[in-house]
Order: sequence, then C-alpha cells, then structure tokens
Amino acid sequence: MTEDVLKIVEAELGAELSSGPVGGIVPTAPGPDIPALREQLAVLVSTGKAKHAIGVQLTHEQVKRLSDKDVEKYTKRYETYVGSKTTECWLDSFIFLVSKAVGMTLNIKDINAYQKELSNDYIINKELSNLAGNLSLKCGRLLAAANAALITTKHIDFNSHLERKVEQKLEEIPQQQSLTPAE
Repeated sequence: MTEDVLKIVEAELGAELSSGPVGGIVPTAPGPDIPALREQLAVLVSTGKAKHAIGVQLTHEQVKRLSDKDVEKYTKRYETYVGSKTTECWLDSFIFLVSKAVGMTLNIKDINAYQKELSNDYIINKELSNLAGNLSLKCGRLLAAANAALITTKHIDFNSHLERKVEQKLEEIPQQQSLTPAE
C-alpha cells in the first residue's frame, strides 16, 4: 500500500516540476525550504531508518550532495511514510477502543475476530483514514499527546474497574437496609 502511495506522490511531484511553458517551472510562489528539507533527511539518516522509510539507504554525505529535486522527492516519500504510519496507528487504536467499549456493553462472541473484521473493512478503513488525515492536518503535533492518551486507554483494564464499582454498590446495599427504620 505504501509503495502505491509513493508512486502516486512521485508522479504528482514529476508533473508539478514539468508544468509550465515548454516544461519549465513557472515561478508563482516561493519554493520549498530545501535546506530545511535536507536537514529533515539528515535527521532521518541519523536514526538509521532511511532505507525503511524512503526506500534508499543514504549517508550524510549523500544527503549533502542530493539535488534539490531529489531532496524534495525523498522528503515527499518520508512524509508519505509518516502519514501512513500515523494513520495505521490511529486506526488500530480507535478500532481497539471501540471494540472494547462495545464489548463492555454487548456480549461479543469473539472480540479478536470482531477487531479483525473491523480492521479489514474497506469502508471503515477509508473513512477512519480520512479522519486521521484531517486530524493530523488540523492538530499537528497535538497528535502525540492524543496518541499517548489512546495508548494509555488501551492498557486500562476496564473490566476490573467496573467489577470494583459493582462490588462497592453491592456492599452499600446491606448498609442501606440496616439504616432504614424497621416498622
């Protein structure tokens, strides 16, 4: 899936670069900040994940020598990779939480099969992917805090919490009966 998205992004980037009179670039707005993009690639190289994220193993020296066009191309690949991973993470967390909430109110036969079916549903994936993309665009870095909250929520044992509340309520019932005056 990520490879298909990379091909589309590269095709769009190529179309953008070849647009204009006689295949030249029309200067309509300031271009991307190539030094900042190059720095972003250098950071990626430092993490050792360049091959996995953009499909090419680069060194710091190679990043310094990349043409502006290649810097843009690899940065777009990296943005696509990050977007894909972000969406994937949000989908997994959301489906897990929804299935937990539904499982607390309804008796689901096989919660794992239910989660898997939700994860594999095309319509759900499409709409949640759009939602995750919109949240990413609008909220930006706040997603890190929201994601931490989702991860924390995934690890809460709601069943034991609910059982304690039920036990407390049951303990209160005999006390309430003994407090009512006998007739």
